[in-house]
Amino acid sequence: MSEHRRISVLFVCTGNICRSPTAEAVFKHCVREAGLAGRIASDSAGTHDYHVGQPPDPRTQAAAKQRGYDLGELRARRLRREDFERFDYVLAMDEANLRLLERLCPREHAHKLKLLLDFDAGSQREVPDPYYGGPEDFERVLDLVEAAAQGLLRHLDRND
Repeated sequence: MSEHRRISVLFVCTGNICRSPTAEAVFKHCVREAGLAGRIASDSAGTHDYHVGQPPDPRTQAAAKQRGYDLGELRARRLRREDFERFDYVLAMDEANLRLLERLCPREHAHKLKLLLDFDAGSQREVPDPYYGGPEDFERVLDLVEAAAQGLLRHLDRND
C-alpha cells in the first residue's frame, strides 16, 4: 500500500440495513486492528431507499455484537451518483446488486465495481440476504464478511 494514498471502499446491498453495514463495521475493525485507520476509509449504502436514516436491522446488530462489532451508530443511506467517483472500490454483496451498480455507474468508474466475495478464496460468490431468514443466516453473513474483509485487506496491502 502506498505511503500517502488514502483508499476508500463502499459496501453496497439492497437496503443498507443487513449486509453492507455488517461489511462496513467488520472491515473498519480489520483496518483498525491492522493500524491502517488513517489510510483506509469505508462506508456503506443501499441501492434502494427502503430504510434511509434507519439503524441496521436489530438482528444484524445482535449477531455482530456477539462477535464484538458495534453497528449502533450506522444509519442506512441510498447510493448516490457521486459515490462512484468518491470511492476507489464499490463492492456489491450479490450479483443483482452488482448488475444494478453496473447500470448506474459512469463508464470511467466501472473498474471499481466488484463483488465483496471476489476477495475471499471460498467458492461462494454472493453474500446471501439474511433479512427473511433466521439467526443462522445472520451468522453466515458474518462468516462470509469476515473472510472477505481479511482478503480485501490483503489485496489492498499488495496492490494499493
